[in-house]
Amino acid sequence: MSYVLAPDQLRRYRDIVRLLAKYGRSDLVDRSDLEPILSEEPLSAEAAADADELTSDLEALGPTFIKLGQLLSTRSDLLPPAYLESLARLQDHVEPFPYAEVEAIIHEELGVRVSKAFAELDSTPLASASLGQVHRARLRDGRLVAVKVQRPGIRQRIAGDLEALERIADFLDGHTEAGRRFGFADILDQFRKSLVAELDYRREAQNLLAVGASLESFELLVVPQPVADYTTSRVLTMDFLAGARLDELSPLVRMDYDGAALAEQLFAAYLRQILVDGLFHADPHPGNLLLTRDGRIALLDLGMVGHVSPGLQEQLLKLLLALSEGRGEEVAHLVLTLGSRTSEVGEPERFRRDIADLVMRHREAALAEIELGRVVLELVRVSGGNGVRVPAELTLLGKALLNLDHVGRALDPTFNPNAAIRRHAAELMSRRLRASLSPGNVLSGLIEAKEFAEALPGRVNAILTHLAENDLRLKVDAFDERELIRAFQKIANRITTGLVLAALVVGAALMMRVETAFTLFGYPGFAMLCFLAAAAGAVFVLWDILIHDRGAKPHR
Repeated sequence: MSYVLAPDQLRRYRDIVRLLAKYGRSDLVDRSDLEPILSEEPLSAEAAADADELTSDLEALGPTFIKLGQLLSTRSDLLPPAYLESLARLQDHVEPFPYAEVEAIIHEELGVRVSKAFAELDSTPLASASLGQVHRARLRDGRLVAVKVQRPGIRQRIAGDLEALERIADFLDGHTEAGRRFGFADILDQFRKSLVAELDYRREAQNLLAVGASLESFELLVVPQPVADYTTSRVLTMDFLAGARLDELSPLVRMDYDGAALAEQLFAAYLRQILVDGLFHADPHPGNLLLTRDGRIALLDLGMVGHVSPGLQEQLLKLLLALSEGRGEEVAHLVLTLGSRTSEVGEPERFRRDIADLVMRHREAALAEIELGRVVLELVRVSGGNGVRVPAELTLLGKALLNLDHVGRALDPTFNPNAAIRRHAAELMSRRLRASLSPGNVLSGLIEAKEFAEALPGRVNAILTHLAENDLRLKVDAFDERELIRAFQKIANRITTGLVLAALVVGAALMMRVETAFTLFGYPGFAMLCFLAAAAGAVFVLWDILIHDRGAKPHR
């Protein structure tokens, strides 16, 4: 097996394979096929490292693998809980790139010099991540803004990493049982789409506008709005919001704001995003939530968002209500409705029993121990273990709720997400009903009603005409009685043929004792003719069964 790769691709390829060999199961990597890649520095045999070591290794491999780790943190069907928690804490803080390159990118993207576009632009970044970094600036009209600039050369590096990952995924899908079961190529395709979308800052600007519009009624929440004229695919300019990260607040600062009200509005806002609007911030960890100086929570970094279809929203709302009230049987039924069964599906009764046990443990837990997001992720894991593959949106929902559980308790230690869901259930249902009564839906229903009303008289007239002429027929597609009769006839004919052949064999055996002048092969000739006739008939019947019965298709 040969590989033709550029030196930088070969290095990345080798790093990926080492990672798989280090953490993967024995059936995940075939060392003999991948030896050309590992030949420079053979990987020493060592025990599997814990989840934190995997997280550190992914951080060392660079931005693509950090984002991949964040995606894997949503796949509770692939990894155990300890790995999911560790990967969810992945940080991508890296050294900032030089300010001269920042100026060059802004000039290239906006078409003007930095001094013309901004009254001032801080040379020291506020934050630096693997995909870009953020600088504080002031527009010519005095408005404070944050300018997010994409890291130079990041698209080319990610393209090389994705190419290496694609080769690995194809190899695993074609040569390992794990690849055939989980479909790593499909996972990589989902990851590619998410990462490409995150590299286009114009999409993030659209997400800021959409989420900001949906949260206008929440006075304690704010989303920075983009500046359209200063935004391109590699530069994003948005409102500057001063404040502190929720995970960095001191106890004294926490005493100055109403934590219960903030937690309640934040949780209600996410429920509305997921279950009504269908567009939600998919990564609300404490680092992406900012407590502003005026006591509001700012939602930052909307490069990664989740989408939920209207049909799925209703099912998710029912599922969350059933979970919050401890109805295990209903939870199992909803999961089966939401998911699709794989070839390795388990017993339905065992699946329902596992789900009921999970819900019961959740229901009996102490109030301080209840984490609704963790329960949803555990639900995904149990479903995967029983051969039920749930939609990816359910995993994103679980991860978002898990982060919200932690943030809610950081703001208010007595916060109960189950009670919050029950409190807002009526409002969510009301909003869903109002959304279904939008002008577009009402107009579509009126058009269908008009078409039905136009076709109804002709159809009723046709039915009455058939009734008057005694020619009304009801066609039931159950089975064809004529085909059934033909099948019975075939069975009867074969039984009769079998009896005739048996009689020939018995008669020939009896005639073997009668000496005759006519012989065949040294035996009485007439008896041998009966034997041969019986053998030919048996061969013909077997041939007819093998050719016609095996090739016959069931009648529909």
